[in-house]
Amino acid sequence: MTENFITFRKLSTLSQAKELELLLNLNHIKTVLGDNIPPVDITFSGSTVQNQYEVKIDPSDFEKAEAILEKDTEKLLNEIDSDYYLLSFTNEELYEVLLKADEWNVFDYKLAQKLLTERGKNIDPEMLQSLKNERLKILAKPEENQKPWIIAGYLFSLLGGGIGIVIGYSLWTSKKTLPNGERIYSYNTVDRSHGKTIFIIGCIVFPLAILLKILAKTSGEI
Repeated sequence: MTENFITFRKLSTLSQAKELELLLNLNHIKTVLGDNIPPVDITFSGSTVQNQYEVKIDPSDFEKAEAILEKDTEKLLNEIDSDYYLLSFTNEELYEVLLKADEWNVFDYKLAQKLLTERGKNIDPEMLQSLKNERLKILAKPEENQKPWIIAGYLFSLLGGGIGIVIGYSLWTSKKTLPNGERIYSYNTVDRSHGKTIFIIGCIVFPLAILLKILAKTSGEI
């Protein structure tokens, strides 16, 4: 069932997306190819869309897909230019790449391992897994400082604005995807509770506000 598939990688070209899709399919991982290209031309605004194509897979296949991608990338590590930017990184900066692997592409992640090993540092699977676990703990923490959105949500909902409903629903239900494919709520329990309350208030007040406007308009025409 592909309706539960979530984005594994976002790529800027269709050829890159199809290449990744083929690699995963050859390794018995089902994929869905999508895009986030806007339905209308937005070039008049001067903005550009990045990462237009998305390769989606089942969340349970994330770790397997990462391993496949890393293995496929290893054969490219000896083909880098002498001025490749990662070569000038200090050991501390390379360890930062390993810790924040989700912020880097697979090539740089594997190259950082290779460079540290060449510099005499012991990079073993246990250490890499430990770094991944630590990173997951950091990323799994709820997003902080939602007080301004909570206040705004209550105000908009009580004033009858549909914006309050949107803010409340977002605080209540928003989720984020961790590098291992796990989906968790973006906000803590207290903020989510506020979001639910804001959403309910908005759903009650918004229709009443519209009804009052209709009644006021009708009475004004009599």
